[in-house]
Amino acid sequence: MVRNFQVHLPVEHPASVRLEKTARGARFIAEGDWTMPEIPRLDRELHHLDYGDAREVQIDGSGIELLDSAGAWLLLRSKRALEAGNVRVGAFTVPERYKPLLDTMESDHSVPPVAHPPHRGLIGLLERMGKGTVHSLRQGYDLLGFLGRVTVETGEAALAPRRELPWPAFIHQIEETGVTALPIVGMLAFLLGVVLAYQGADQLKRFGAQIYTIDFLGVGFLRELGGLVTAIIIAGRSGSAFTAQIGTMRVNEETDAMQTIGLNIAEVLVLPRVLGLIIALPLLTFFADVVGIIGGMVMTYFDLGITIPAFMRELQGAINVNTLMVGLIKAPVFAFVIALVGCFEGMRVERNADSVGKLTTRSVVESIFLIIALDAAFSIVFSVIGI
Repeated sequence: MVRNFQVHLPVEHPASVRLEKTARGARFIAEGDWTMPEIPRLDRELHHLDYGDAREVQIDGSGIELLDSAGAWLLLRSKRALEAGNVRVGAFTVPERYKPLLDTMESDHSVPPVAHPPHRGLIGLLERMGKGTVHSLRQGYDLLGFLGRVTVETGEAALAPRRELPWPAFIHQIEETGVTALPIVGMLAFLLGVVLAYQGADQLKRFGAQIYTIDFLGVGFLRELGGLVTAIIIAGRSGSAFTAQIGTMRVNEETDAMQTIGLNIAEVLVLPRVLGLIIALPLLTFFADVVGIIGGMVMTYFDLGITIPAFMRELQGAINVNTLMVGLIKAPVFAFVIALVGCFEGMRVERNADSVGKLTTRSVVESIFLIIALDAAFSIVFSVIGI
């Protein structure tokens, strides 16, 4: 939307428009203040202009004293009307200071309208499926290449004595992704523990086996739900933040400036986020496990009357170290995937704000999909090896 730049209520130079015949056609002469107060009168006069059989018209606006967006629109409308009537516009002259306004308005008008694709039935559906498949494969290929780049950068940073990790950024990422996430992770884990205990007790009451609610809660939370829910929360919270932060830096050309002064983008922006989240997510998972079990313990105390010592004895018999480690082993893998996808999509952001929002959404969706797929794969592997 182009706003009016100048609005002058008292008209010092009344606007005028006239035609002069030339050897090759006609000359459209605009003078005075082509501003909002003059537009209604000018519009009426323009409708009464008679170009006759002129095949070429020159628009001469060099005598215009003031021009706002309304006047510019009127000039451009006259130009387009002539072109639509197969009249050639030989020249279009305005004062130099008003050319940017006309160029902006003309370029906005030249954008073609959005055309909705025709409905193509089964063929269109198959075409969209094919394009989606090719896009997914290309996305996976590019993500694999980004994984290789991050792996090489990590190895070089760890093995080369002359290079050091950006420790301040690394510590900052642990704080941002771990410490500041404790309240939301703790609250959701506590509520999830309450819900699991309540639903489990409600079902087991039918068989007189309410005590096994504790077994169900401990094994389910430590092995699966604690790590899975925490990873999903972090994917929506920190993974999206990685994409938005790096994407905004690309929009503002900060990454180009960093490369210009010789900084390694992967080492400065990607590695601290990846390594910081790998450290933070297992700790968050352990925290979620503890808080979730506390939530279940509170629920069983008030719903089933199970005391805290009885709860702890039953829980100790239901779980062991392997139960806890199964959930914690998955956390670094989930963290690596979340950080990798978040940074990867951030590096693919184009130079516009719309791309930041679109790729941030895509980052969260891809991260959650990969987390659930990996969790399923872990479950199958642990089942096969008997853990």
